[in-house]
Amino acid sequence: MESTMKNLGDEASVLDMDSKSTVGGGVEDLYGEDSATEDQLVTPWTISVASGYSLLRDPHHNKGLAFTEKERDAHYLRGLLPPICISQQLQEKKLMNSIRQYQVPLQKYTAMMELQERNERLFYKLLIDNVEELLPVVYTPTVGEACQKYGSIFRRPQGLYISLKEKYA
Repeated sequence: MESTMKNLGDEASVLDMDSKSTVGGGVEDLYGEDSATEDQLVTPWTISVASGYSLLRDPHHNKGLAFTEKERDAHYLRGLLPPICISQQLQEKKLMNSIRQYQVPLQKYTAMMELQERNERLFYKLLIDNVEELLPVVYTPTVGEACQKYGSIFRRPQGLYISLKEKYA
């Protein structure tokens, strides 16, 4: 770039350079990468907004059956969900009823972790509204047992995993 600036001298500016050989800022496009994509239309939201199957697999944005009819159309969810809309409040009641059916705390923990992997909104709503009942399930003492029996309840990688082999002296 310094050589390009020296060639320009005092009387010329970067704006006077040939636009086909440079990118904004005076950097030369040696391989033609920028000009090759100039004619292609880019829709910015297609990269950043999940829709369809990928939306349902994203626990940060998945609302499960709480997607409205309008949202289902906008995010291409028709046919990917049952044709019924259930509010988050009703889903919360059904899940709490289901979780209360488990007698073993580790089963409740597993159910909560599966919910977190599917639908984080509902997971945290459930946890906030039932903190006294569910905090012992997702935290001490149940999480200690979950750590001990981790090999039998592993679903997918999440978080940080350290074994005795990684212990430093």
